[in-house]
Amino acid sequence: MRIGILGTGAMAAALGGAWVRAGHEVLVGGRDVAAARRLSVSVGALGGGELAEAARFGQAVLVAVPAEAAVPVVVSLVGELAGRTLLDCTVPMAPGAGGPVLTTAGAEDSIARRLASAAPAARVAKVFGICHESIWTLSRPDFEGASLGVPYCADDPAAGAVAAELVASMGCAPVDCGGLDRAGLLEATAVFAVGVWWSGGEARHVFPSPALAPGALDDDE
Repeated sequence: MRIGILGTGAMAAALGGAWVRAGHEVLVGGRDVAAARRLSVSVGALGGGELAEAARFGQAVLVAVPAEAAVPVVVSLVGELAGRTLLDCTVPMAPGAGGPVLTTAGAEDSIARRLASAAPAARVAKVFGICHESIWTLSRPDFEGASLGVPYCADDPAAGAVAAELVASMGCAPVDCGGLDRAGLLEATAVFAVGVWWSGGEARHVFPSPALAPGALDDDE
């Protein structure tokens, strides 16, 4: 698949590298073209250039800029993004008195839905925002004997299919979490997980499988 990346930060580098390893063609775009070219070389992408070049190149286009910049960047590229699948990995987060907080209104408000409104001719999927960028640097993210589950939300079935295909190509398990009306839940989950990590805890310990509990299975079966 051809993938354009908007941004030159840690998520752009980690996911770009993962996609190159998976055999996809990647082009990095940034406001700083020199930084885009440096990142391209470091991850083995086809090249680096301006944001519009990456948007035009990709069948799928990753939005890997700070959450507050996502809508303005997408608005500036509306024409180039028409017909593309827009992958939103942003986490709308800011420091708060008790830990990180959402910068959206929560519930059905999300960066993903704002991007869908800003670029109605694109197909938006919320995906890749739950894990820390370091996870995507692993050659195959397996934990405790199971492939990493990667949740995604999309209103458009084609966008969901693209997200699922990319997840599977990285050796992970796609997890369909519904439409973009549920994308805010993924963003809130990411903020929650960051808060747990910052407090010194382990987010994975909060969600043990119900199947591990005594009596979870029917003893007669």
